[in-house]
Amino acid sequence: MAKLWGGRFTKETDRLVYSFNQSIGFDRRFFKQDVRGSRAHVKMLAKRRILTEEERDQILDGLKGIERDVDSGALVIDDTCEDIHSFVEAVLTERIGEAGKKLHTGRSRNDQVALDMRLYIRDEVDETAELLLELLETVFHIMEDNVRTYMPGFTHLQKAQPVTLAHHMGAYFEMFKRDWERMLSIRSRMNVCPLGSGALAGTTYPLDREYTAKLLGFDRACDNSMDGVSDRDYVIEFLSALSTVMMHLSRLSEEIIIWNSNEYRFLELDDTYATGSSIMPQKKNPDIAELIRGKTGRVYGALYALLTVMKGIPLAYNKDMQEDKEMTFDAIDTTKGCIHLMSGMLATGRFNENRMAESARGGFTNATDAADYLVRKGVPFRDAHSIIGRLVLTCIEKDIPMDELPLEDWKKESDVFEEDIYEAISLETCVRKRMTKGAPGAMSEELAACRAFLDKARA
Repeated sequence: MAKLWGGRFTKETDRLVYSFNQSIGFDRRFFKQDVRGSRAHVKMLAKRRILTEEERDQILDGLKGIERDVDSGALVIDDTCEDIHSFVEAVLTERIGEAGKKLHTGRSRNDQVALDMRLYIRDEVDETAELLLELLETVFHIMEDNVRTYMPGFTHLQKAQPVTLAHHMGAYFEMFKRDWERMLSIRSRMNVCPLGSGALAGTTYPLDREYTAKLLGFDRACDNSMDGVSDRDYVIEFLSALSTVMMHLSRLSEEIIIWNSNEYRFLELDDTYATGSSIMPQKKNPDIAELIRGKTGRVYGALYALLTVMKGIPLAYNKDMQEDKEMTFDAIDTTKGCIHLMSGMLATGRFNENRMAESARGGFTNATDAADYLVRKGVPFRDAHSIIGRLVLTCIEKDIPMDELPLEDWKKESDVFEEDIYEAISLETCVRKRMTKGAPGAMSEELAACRAFLDKARA
C-alpha cells in the first residue's frame, strides 16, 4: 500500500530501513482505538463544515465496514503497511474513493498515535482496576472465613506475635486497595484529549477540540499541543502502578511459596494451580507463584526502559517514542495475567488451621503477652522483658511451648505469676486483647470497612 508521506521522496525506502521503521506488527493493537478516534474526528470536521455531511457519512460507513470485516476475519490487517493508521486510511480510500483521502484533514499521525495510546491505556487501566477488585473480593472472603484461624506473625522471618490469617490477609487487602485507587488516580490525570494538536503546533482548520474530546469520553482537550504529542508520562505512571501491583503480588507469592513448603505446611495449593516434577513423583511445586515472583522483574524492566527512552527527547515528537508500545503491551499483559492467576490460586487453596495454630504456639509468639502480664501486675517493663527472656530459654531447654511450662518454673523467676498466666498467654487471648485500630482483635471493624469499600467500588 502507498505511504502517507511519499510525495517529497524520489527514491524508494531501503527495505531494511522500512522494516526497521514500521510499527504495524505491534500497533495493530490500536485498531479499535484508531477507528474510534477517526469516527470522532470526522464527526467534528462535519460539525465545523470542514467536511460535508455526505462525506462524513461516507467515511463513517466505510469505517464501520472496515471494523466489521476485521472483526469477522474477512479483512486481515496488512503487515506491509507502515502502521495501523496507514492501514485504516488506505483501506478506507480504496473502498470509498476521494472522501477517504479527507479523513486525515486537520490531524497528524503524531496526535493520532497519541490519541490511540491514550485511549488504549485508559481501557487497560479500567480492565486492570476490575481485575484488582476481583482479587480484593477473593482476599476479603479469605479474611471473613479465617477470623479465628491463628497463626504466627513474623518479623525478619522469625516468629514474632500471634495474629490471625484474617489479619495477615487484611494487610494485602490494603495493598491491593491502594493499587486500585492508583488506577483511578491515573485515569483522572490522563483523561485529556490530544487530538487536534497536529504534528506539534495545532492546525489552521477551525477544529472544535472540546467536542472531539467529549465524543471520546475525555474530560477536556489538552491545553498545550506540544505537550499533547510529545509526552508519555501517563504511560510511565501506569507502568509504575503496574510495577507496584507486581511487587505486592510478588510478596504474596513469596509467602505462598513458603507456606506451601513441607516445613511450614500452612497452605496446600489446589492441583489446578500447581505442577509436578519430571523426575521426582512426590513433588507438587508452586510454579505459578514462582513465575509471578519472577515476572515482576519483567514489568519493572518496562518501566525503567521507558523512563530511559524519554529522558533525553527534546520537544516535540521524536521517533524514539515508538518504543513506548511493545514494552508497555507486554507489561500490561503480564500484570493482568498475574492478577487473574493470583485470584484463582488463593480461591482454590486450602489453609491448614491446626498447623498454623501449632506453629504460633511453638514459636514463643506469646512472649510479649507474658511480659505484659507482669507489667499489669506492677513489674517494670524492662524487668519483665528480662524475666520472660529467661523463661524462653527454659522452654527451649525443655523443648516445650510456654503454655506447657509448669507454674513452678514461672514462679522461680517471679512470685507474681499465678495460674491465670496460662489464660493470659493463650492464642485467643493474645489476639482478642489487641483491640487498637488495625490490630487483629479489631477485625470486625476492619472487615466492615473492607466490605464498605468493595460495595462503594462496585456501585
